[in-house]
Amino acid sequence: MAGDAVGWNAQSRIATVARPGCRAVRGPCNVASVTPLEVIAILVAGVGAGAINAIVGSGTLITFPTLVAFGFPPVTATMSNAIGLVAGGVSGTWGYRRELAGQGPRLRWQIPASLCGAVLGSWLLLHLPETVFELVVPVLLILALILVVLQPKIQAWAKQRGSHEAGLSTTRLTLLTVGTFAVGVYGGYFTAAQGILLMGVMGAILPESLQRMNGAKNLLSLIVNVVAATAYTLVAFDRISWAAAGLIAVGSLIGGVLGSRYGRRLSPTALRGTIVVVGLVGLFRLLA
Repeated sequence: MAGDAVGWNAQSRIATVARPGCRAVRGPCNVASVTPLEVIAILVAGVGAGAINAIVGSGTLITFPTLVAFGFPPVTATMSNAIGLVAGGVSGTWGYRRELAGQGPRLRWQIPASLCGAVLGSWLLLHLPETVFELVVPVLLILALILVVLQPKIQAWAKQRGSHEAGLSTTRLTLLTVGTFAVGVYGGYFTAAQGILLMGVMGAILPESLQRMNGAKNLLSLIVNVVAATAYTLVAFDRISWAAAGLIAVGSLIGGVLGSRYGRRLSPTALRGTIVVVGLVGLFRLLA
C-alpha cells in the first residue's frame, strides 16, 4: 500500500497536500476536498453506523470501509471514525438509559476496565508503526465480520446462560473485569465489532437479559470511543480528517436516536447482511 515506508510526520505532510484523485495517499482533508458524492455516502454511512451500534454493535464496519473505499489511509480512517461515532454513542446510550438501572455496582468495575483498556489500545495505535496497523487491520476486520455472522448464536448462548444462572461471584466479576479490559484494548486500537465482543464477554458471565446487557454495552463502547477520540485529537490532530469525522458525527447522532427508538423493528438478518457486504468491500479495498 502506498506510504507503507513513510514516517508519521512525512506521511502527514503527503496526506495534507493530497487531492481527492490521489486515493492511495489521501489523508486529512477539509470540506472543500470532499466531493458531494462522498459527503452523502459518509453521512449515510454515519446514520447506519449509529443505528447499528445502538442495536447490535459493529457500526464501524459500515463507516470504516466507506472511508477506506474513498481512499483514506487505514489509520486516518480509524481515528476519524472513532471521533465521529462518539456522537452516535451518546444518543444510543441515552436511548437505552432505562436498561442501565440497577447495573451500577457492576459497572463500577467495568467502566475503569474499559477506560484503562482504551488508553492502552489508543497508545498502541499511535505508537506502533503504521505498517503494523495495515497488516493487522485486515485480520481484525475478518474477525469482526465473523463475529457479526455468529452474533445470533452469541445472543442465544447469552440468553441461555442468563436463564440458568443467578448472582455474580468474585471469580466471575474478576473474569468480567479482565474481559472488559481486553475488549477496551481492542476498541482503542480498532473499534469495529467491540460491541459484539462485549456482548460475548457479558453473555458468557452475566445472568442478565439481552436488552440490559445492550444498555451496558452502549455505555462501555461510548467510553472507549471517547478515550480513543481524545487521545487521537491530542496526539495526532493533523492525521484526522475532520470533514469525515464531522459527517460521521452528524449521521451517527441521528442514527443513534433512530436505532434506540426503532431498531428492534428491523430485521437482524438484513442488518447483518449489510454489515458483511460493506465490510467485504472495505476488506477488498485494503488488500487490493
